[in-house]
Amino acid sequence: MIQGVILVDWNGPILDDHFHLNRNGRFLDAARDFLRVGGTDLVLVHCPDFASPPVTRKGHAEAYADTIAMAEQVRELGLGVRVILGPHPAAFAHQFESLGDRAEENYWDSIETALHYVHEGLAHGIGEVGRPHWPVSDEIWQRSNTLLLETMQLAAKEDIPLQLHVEGESDETYGELAQMADKAGLAREKLVRHYAPPRVDESYTHGLTPSVLAGSGSIEELMNTFESASHGFMLETDYMDDPRRPGAVLGPKTVPKRTRQLLAAGLDEEILYHCHKDLPDRIYGCL
Repeated sequence: MIQGVILVDWNGPILDDHFHLNRNGRFLDAARDFLRVGGTDLVLVHCPDFASPPVTRKGHAEAYADTIAMAEQVRELGLGVRVILGPHPAAFAHQFESLGDRAEENYWDSIETALHYVHEGLAHGIGEVGRPHWPVSDEIWQRSNTLLLETMQLAAKEDIPLQLHVEGESDETYGELAQMADKAGLAREKLVRHYAPPRVDESYTHGLTPSVLAGSGSIEELMNTFESASHGFMLETDYMDDPRRPGAVLGPKTVPKRTRQLLAAGLDEEILYHCHKDLPDRIYGCL
């Protein structure tokens, strides 16, 4: 029993929708931890070098190629892996100050390079893209939103999903993003909100796909709102594999544990199968 919830067996698929790996971190050992406790699939999201993000198309290509290579090594362990590539807002937003007007050109270099790998079948979507979750000037906020809208327009044209990194404290966020998706001509479900709160009813998510951070407090809210979801939800840890922050944001064993806790709390097996198999296939394509 963990925190008053009896763990029950679940032999179905288990996908962590937002997982980072670092060759200087635990790397394959973290993936093995996930596998050992029943994990079957990862969405491996590119994690940039925040201290020195690429400023050339070649630099973006090399960084993304390493994430793709890591994904292949994880597949050799027996896990299914989808890859998401793109410019993290915490990397590119700071470049508005360091690179000036060149920052937007660098942003599109990174997006176009990621799209190349999608076309090659080596990546399954673009992300995590979005806007700063920390206070910034009005100019940077507006430029970030303009780039995000244009990225949504590209995603609509290419019929690919975006994983979003956005501010988490505002109840207006989902509605604003839904309006942007409509303006861009992008199906709302193609916007996957990473680090989403556990409230998943459609009146709150506005039809976007919530990738719920599977913290210990998420079970009750998920159980209270899943029946009103527009098309379901996914679970994630946002595991960083950062040696300076072991286990952050949540450890690699968390989604399998939370899946069994949700089952014990009364969530139907069909809902869990949809969460871990049907919905990822629908959003990212089948493996």
